[in-house]
Amino acid sequence: MILRIESLDAEGRGVARNDDGKVVFVEGALPGEQVEAQTLRSKPSFDLARTTAVLRPASGRRTPRCAVFGVCGGCATQHADARTQLAAKQRWLEDCLARLGKVRPDVMLPIVYGEEWGYRHRARLTVRRVAKKGGVLVGFHERRSSYVADMQRCEVLPARISALLPELRVLVESLSIRERLPQIELALGDASDVLVFRNLEPLTGDDEARLRAFAAERGVSVWLQPGGPASATPFHPVPPPPLDYALPEFGVRIAFLPTDFTQVNHAVNRVLVARAVRLLDPRRGETVGDLFCGLGNFSLPIARLGARVLGLEGAAGLVERARQNAAANGLQQAASFVAEDLFRIDAARFAQLGPFDKLLIDPPREGAVEVAKALPEAWPRRIVYVSCDPATLARDAGLLVHQKGFTLAAAGVVNMFPHTAHVESIALFERR
Repeated sequence: MILRIESLDAEGRGVARNDDGKVVFVEGALPGEQVEAQTLRSKPSFDLARTTAVLRPASGRRTPRCAVFGVCGGCATQHADARTQLAAKQRWLEDCLARLGKVRPDVMLPIVYGEEWGYRHRARLTVRRVAKKGGVLVGFHERRSSYVADMQRCEVLPARISALLPELRVLVESLSIRERLPQIELALGDASDVLVFRNLEPLTGDDEARLRAFAAERGVSVWLQPGGPASATPFHPVPPPPLDYALPEFGVRIAFLPTDFTQVNHAVNRVLVARAVRLLDPRRGETVGDLFCGLGNFSLPIARLGARVLGLEGAAGLVERARQNAAANGLQQAASFVAEDLFRIDAARFAQLGPFDKLLIDPPREGAVEVAKALPEAWPRRIVYVSCDPATLARDAGLLVHQKGFTLAAAGVVNMFPHTAHVESIALFERR
């Protein structure tokens, strides 16, 4: 079938309508293009299709850099140039705010962006032995599949880590537990690279010797994880080198464990933190709540500027490491941290924790709807909301604007994940 592509959806697919007016999501197509497409799946309200030929290409189309793009599920939009990708993300953010939240920002902020390639400092690689493909595969899942993409390199990983992919295949193939090692998690700091091997069975002495040699020769730190994330422990070298990242504008360094949540893009995170703090404008003598504070990524820069910060976070382990980071940066008097389930918070509990002059909110994809519901009328007067899902941001923005007396003063896209359809964003709310 021949289709005219109107826009991109939240997964980076082209959106079109067939001759019957039915919506068709088309993989590999860009806005403004005319394509020939093959239907992959048909549902009552939409079809899923794949581009088989581009009859009239968009000006923003380019040749993907990755050899397995279209097979690997890690990237969705390498066939679009940066301008096309960013325009689609901004359009998606604006559309979600208008359609779901019934709100429009007074100002659209300039897009925060960084390097397109080699940006990814966190990744979870699947490991699977496939005899008919020559042994162990290490990489991301194929698109719409549980199979592992046959990758020799990855353009969004730093070059030194991408170069390890073929070597990791050889290493795992040589281990006695190669059938019981399903995952390798990457966590990269400013001065050390950690590989966490998920071992479902104990290593033999020979396995241990091979891992030690690999770590020493490649200059990486190897950890083992026999159970859940809390079971991850350093294997070689011991003790491991520091794993941390700097926020130099604020003179802060954030330490983390390799299984902790951190932003995948350190360079863009530095710009994001700086923008969030500028929008929040913390002043000496003010009390700021940092909700879903994690390791203190925003808390410590805010405290450095003189405000008193209370960080709230549901994971007790992250709370403890946030406290350690505050102490390591000499900010333990200005920043304190409490374990709090913010998905179940109510007005009474919020009142006990407050009052706050300002709030920084950085929730997971589920958003912060219970927080928004629990806000009192008297405070805060300003909220900076960092979001990883435009739909839940829009839902919460609608509540803040239509029920809680705020205006949406500004919003903008943060391109944390180039070549994917993932939209990180930031929004500023102020009391009317």
